[in-house]
Amino acid sequence: MDLTSSSGGGGDPRQIEETKPLLGGDVPAPEGTKMGAVPCRRALLLCNGMRYKLLQEGDIQVCVIRHPRTFLSKILTSKFLRRWEPHHLTLADNSLASATPTGYMENSVSYSAIEDVQLLSWENAPKYCLQLTVPGGTVLLQAANSYLRDQWFHSLQWKKKIYKYKKVLSNPSRWEVVLKEIRTLVDMALTSPLQDDSINQAPLEIVSKLLSENTNLTTQEHENIIVAIAPLLENNHPPPDLCEFFCKHCRERPRSMVVIEVFTPVVQRILKHNMDFGKCPRLRLFTQEYILALNELNAGMEVVKKFIQSMHGPTGHCPHPRVLPNLVAVCLAAIYSCYEEFINSRDNSPSLKEIRNGCQQPCDRKPTLPLRLLHPSPDLVSQEATLSEARLKSVVVASSEIHVEVEHTSTVKPALTASAGNDSEPNLIDCLMVSPACSTMSIELGPQADRTLGCYVEILKLLSDYDDWRPSLASLLQPIPFPKEALAHEKFTKELKYVIQRFAEDPRQEVHSCLLSVRAGKDGWFQLYSPGGVACDDDGELFASMVHILMGSCYKTKKFLLSLAENKLGPCMLLALRGNQTMVEILCLMLEYNIIDNNDTQLQIISTLESTGVGKRMYEQLCDRQRELKELQRKGGPTRLTLPSKSTDADLARLLSSGSFGNLENLSLAFTNVTSACAEHLIKLPSLKQLNLWSTQFGDAGLRLLSEHLTMLQVLNLCETPVTDAGLLALSSMKSLCSLNMNSTKLSADTYEDLKAKLPNLKEVDVRYTEAW
Repeated sequence: MDLTSSSGGGGDPRQIEETKPLLGGDVPAPEGTKMGAVPCRRALLLCNGMRYKLLQEGDIQVCVIRHPRTFLSKILTSKFLRRWEPHHLTLADNSLASATPTGYMENSVSYSAIEDVQLLSWENAPKYCLQLTVPGGTVLLQAANSYLRDQWFHSLQWKKKIYKYKKVLSNPSRWEVVLKEIRTLVDMALTSPLQDDSINQAPLEIVSKLLSENTNLTTQEHENIIVAIAPLLENNHPPPDLCEFFCKHCRERPRSMVVIEVFTPVVQRILKHNMDFGKCPRLRLFTQEYILALNELNAGMEVVKKFIQSMHGPTGHCPHPRVLPNLVAVCLAAIYSCYEEFINSRDNSPSLKEIRNGCQQPCDRKPTLPLRLLHPSPDLVSQEATLSEARLKSVVVASSEIHVEVEHTSTVKPALTASAGNDSEPNLIDCLMVSPACSTMSIELGPQADRTLGCYVEILKLLSDYDDWRPSLASLLQPIPFPKEALAHEKFTKELKYVIQRFAEDPRQEVHSCLLSVRAGKDGWFQLYSPGGVACDDDGELFASMVHILMGSCYKTKKFLLSLAENKLGPCMLLALRGNQTMVEILCLMLEYNIIDNNDTQLQIISTLESTGVGKRMYEQLCDRQRELKELQRKGGPTRLTLPSKSTDADLARLLSSGSFGNLENLSLAFTNVTSACAEHLIKLPSLKQLNLWSTQFGDAGLRLLSEHLTMLQVLNLCETPVTDAGLLALSSMKSLCSLNMNSTKLSADTYEDLKAKLPNLKEVDVRYTEAW
């Protein structure tokens, strides 16, 4: 049986499939077929709101009848059909085929051979059938129910129409006709009862292929096609080739109204709903080019600002959680592209190890050297610490796009020599500096790269102004996702400083804690913008504000002070010498907590404090506190203390400041309203061994502070407190604990096992009503 052979067509004037204009001439509607005594009722497609999923394959009964046109009515009138065969049919791109090509479906049925698709039913013996009219015969498909029949019907109609449009739009002749056909195709997709992603994607892919194969279109033809397919883009991402076409239009005609009127809702949808730019990088590129096109308008960044405001929404909280990470991803990609020539030249530049060691192997270099970040003197590393100054040679390399100039005046420290033989990869600051002193590196970008950089750094600044976006933005930028060439660019770090300042001014710990490094051994914004860091361009004002906010909420105060004493003591003393109150407080705390062991360093800190009025006053207060502490320890005081119910942190502070509690061993704060804020008072009780915090609001931050200072605590009651694993894990450092009550807390089984392993003296534990119970 040959179902694809050519013969006269037949059909019904009440055909379900609408006759659409197609390229290549008019397609005549098949002639009607007269029915017999028992007429067949055609189920006409009505707008009843039913929606169907596009079928790609499925099981259905098949019957094929080869007949002259007058014979079909006799078969249907006799209420008799020949045998039915079960088949698993696949609706491929070109044809209807069976998974078992035997019997009626030995040969696939090409969509081009299907002249008509109709719905059939019988009054006396209803069967849910489809009639496919093909040259020389009829293919009948019988479904299990009416819904499945209609689903097959609409799916076949769709596949047949898309096949025709693919064919006729592959060889366009007149573009005014092409535009008409594209509009018809778009209308067909919008009015289809099928509800599937491919319904809107298939026309977009057809147009995308059409544009990629016809690159000589005029600008007006481009815009007409974009306007024609705009309705499909409201709820669908453009395919990759179409994205390239849109990018080209944004670059060539950034002031076109199509960019504002058509592309704006498309980009808004991408930013709101895209889940992963890694899988569709051209969507990111299109968004990037669209924003650059907005920046080319007369109002420039004002238009971009209004676009960002529209993405955030009018309320104080953005309702779309994907907008911020998608905007940040676009910004990072755009900024990376500005330094692409630098990044591509890394193979010809000295390696990080060579930069640090001050040596090069010219024989191993590639012949072209378009860019060298640093070329130090060969005998620099051999210099001893006794040298007061060392001038590094600078290399200036100019090209049409990039001009790099490196100058370095520093005092060589022994730490540089000690690290010269280390084979490990240097950290970020070492990549950009030969010594911890300040370096100057100026990078000049081309005009286009400079405009791109300015636009996207300004967007990052706009994002940091939104309170609800700032925590997520700080978290996204904490790993420092910019290339080291950008961090060596003075213009970039100067502009980005506004964002870092916004983080430092934010009182929320989840924001300003992101200034610190994401892990040990990796530099963070705190290091980069501190004196001696590659991004520091002031006298330490930003550094002082970062230290102030971090000290105000840092639960590991002693650890943070140790880090400052080890790495930033010099800048702290310099700023304190200039009267910075934050740095004066830091130096006083270092003395109070006995952070500095070296007597000479202690004397130098004391001299620094006494050199200014504010420092002298705070140092005198410190000496008074130290005497009071010694007197408190000498006098002693009560050994047991119970705070009244409903007492607050302020009540506890007033109580502890009213007398001496050097002998206090047992303190009960049960059923009070104290919070983690009272921990800074509790750590000043040197003899405390038992602490009852039952049913208080004492949380993880306070618990971590206690674990750092009250290492001799033996009994701790945390029953019905809001502590979690994050705080309970800190208790592993309190080796003296022998009784611990964690009843009704958010303790997990893993944390409980970890605590048991790390607390050897723990004998009494209450974990009832927890996950570990």
